[in-house]
Amino acid sequence: MELFISTEGRCAWSGSLSEPNAAGTDGPLPDLAAARDVVRQKIATGLTEDVEVIIRGGSYPITETIVFDLRDSPPAPYSVAYRAYHDEEPVFTGAVAVKDWKKVDDAPEGIPEEARSKLFSAVGPGHACKTLYQGASRLPRARMRGFTPRLDLSREDWERRREEVDRTVLEFPEGTVKPWSNMGDVELLVRPMWPWVVNYLPLESIDMNNSIAKTKIPATYPMSALRFGTEAGGENCWIENTFEGIDEPGKWALNTETNTIYLWPKEDEPEDILAPRLVELVKIEGDPDSDSPVRGISIDGLIFCHTDRETWEPGDAGLQHDWDLYDKGNAMIRLRGAANCSVANCHLYAAGAGGIRLDLFCQDNRIQHNLIEDIGGTGVLLCGYGPGSRDVNKRNLVTGNHIHHCGRLHWHAPGIFVWQSGENLIANNLIHDLAYNAVVISGVRPSFFVGMENRECERTIRRDETGNPKTWHEILGFLHARNNVFEQNEIHHAMQILADGNAVYVSSCGEGNILRRNYIHDMGAETTAQAAMRTDGWQRGTTITENIVYDCACAVMRKNYNHVENNIFVNARDDIGSIAFRNFPEDEVTQGSRVMRNICFQSSRSAPFYAVRKRLPRVSGVFTKPEDCKCDFNLFYDANDPDSGKRFIEEMQKKALENNSISEDPQLCDPAEGGITPKPGSPAYGLGFKPIDLDNIGLPDEFPKHLRERYRRRRV
Repeated sequence: MELFISTEGRCAWSGSLSEPNAAGTDGPLPDLAAARDVVRQKIATGLTEDVEVIIRGGSYPITETIVFDLRDSPPAPYSVAYRAYHDEEPVFTGAVAVKDWKKVDDAPEGIPEEARSKLFSAVGPGHACKTLYQGASRLPRARMRGFTPRLDLSREDWERRREEVDRTVLEFPEGTVKPWSNMGDVELLVRPMWPWVVNYLPLESIDMNNSIAKTKIPATYPMSALRFGTEAGGENCWIENTFEGIDEPGKWALNTETNTIYLWPKEDEPEDILAPRLVELVKIEGDPDSDSPVRGISIDGLIFCHTDRETWEPGDAGLQHDWDLYDKGNAMIRLRGAANCSVANCHLYAAGAGGIRLDLFCQDNRIQHNLIEDIGGTGVLLCGYGPGSRDVNKRNLVTGNHIHHCGRLHWHAPGIFVWQSGENLIANNLIHDLAYNAVVISGVRPSFFVGMENRECERTIRRDETGNPKTWHEILGFLHARNNVFEQNEIHHAMQILADGNAVYVSSCGEGNILRRNYIHDMGAETTAQAAMRTDGWQRGTTITENIVYDCACAVMRKNYNHVENNIFVNARDDIGSIAFRNFPEDEVTQGSRVMRNICFQSSRSAPFYAVRKRLPRVSGVFTKPEDCKCDFNLFYDANDPDSGKRFIEEMQKKALENNSISEDPQLCDPAEGGITPKPGSPAYGLGFKPIDLDNIGLPDEFPKHLRERYRRRRV
């Protein structure tokens, strides 16, 4: 059965493609909600065939989130598909046009002098939108000059005073904050203490006598100066949405008390200005707590754009380091309690928050062949239940997607985030140009089970199900991001803003994860990036194999019992080295980790083959060392110093390591020739190195041609 949607449609029409008949009953439907209601009625009366809802090109404004619930599940074996008509482009926008702009003759107090003669105003959308668009582009919200808080905590101070430091307190320098009359509109953007996260926090009060501001929501960490990274001790606080911040063309501010938007336009006059009304556009939602999912709904070939950024609310729970939020409606398309549903061949852009997220009970869903770009948050998030007995977010496919320029507002947001979700296949994605990590696979760190209070993760623990676990091994059973396969993906140019991050980050997520046959190259500045692949604290049982890493600060940073086998690592860029060894004192089973049959090759400059941290900070007497691992049958060669590999192997052999390893030119193909692989006759093959097939890495041939072309047009 086919139904049609058109911008010329009517709710009273039948949903046919034909022109309206004399009786006024035939003709297309006007929007997704109307078509959903027709399909819902057919399901209620007994559906006996598949349904295709076919959508003609044009713009479809969405004024409230379109929800598909249990009433919209077709009975097995039938399905319901909402797809684009042939090569037409149906665009679903969450914004409303801002019209009737007027030149401001008497600029409000605080507007910079250079903006006063260029300022325009218009009636606002009637709500506190956090983003504004000009066509397909997000306009920069007014942001004042950055500053450094007066509080300057050391790591030791924070560890000692963790319970007493108020994370809602900002000690600001004189002249940076003032008591704005519309303080409810003003937000603080802060990188609190550590260089791997940003927070947007609404202000609650300002004490000018003591130069202290309080926020309504606590920051992830104390609002101190940055502890390390390229900007340590530098500016890490900015005030947004004030008149003072309209200091260059394109910037804007919204006063909700007067419902007025002020804009310094990029051109002579404002044109095509859009204010978003929604964060979520489409939600497919069953009853996740009772394991009753919506089934059999697919979204195919549609375009979604112009959504707002979410705000933190009291009670929100953060995923690791607050890199995203638990069970929060902050993505353009959200599956929450869904099975055998799909989002495919779609284009998502111009979002204030995330792209697609799968929450709580989500099984056997497919996120395939989508173009996700220029969004404020995470590209794709799989978010299961917090640690407990409910392991029901699993077996989803995230394959063949082109994900880039995510985290445009939440700088920490990854392209793909897997949290408490297992047995997923994440393959053939192209991920690039991100401010921080490209991919995160994580759960909840054991330290949060034993009394740490923080929005980050602790609130997600289902303590009535976990009991009172004390050891890492007791906690492992409640960490469900296990047995994921991450393979044949290409990642480049992550880590462009924040520091201490990686292309692929795995931490506290259970055993059995595999990072296989990925190509990672051209990662961020060597002062910001840590590694191409990193197994961090409380992570074990991960296998890193058949990957190619080129021109990254470090290829692999491994902690604990995790294996690094049959990889090619070319041109580590700093003193972290090709493989960095980091162990946690809680890991009593590091012994036996395999570091074998890897090629470590340097041509552009010298760097260590192995980097060993002599002692963990704050943990006296704990050493990290390759001796706990099985290190052998590796090839080490530095073209700048051909004897360095031999010297390195000799030193390792004194520790009963690398007894069969060699230092010879691996005879790699040049990257410009199509791949970094050993040529026939390479000495690596004598070590048992197995060839790495590059043919199927990255976007598949099935990735839609029209999305390839649309990406090229937008880049131009």
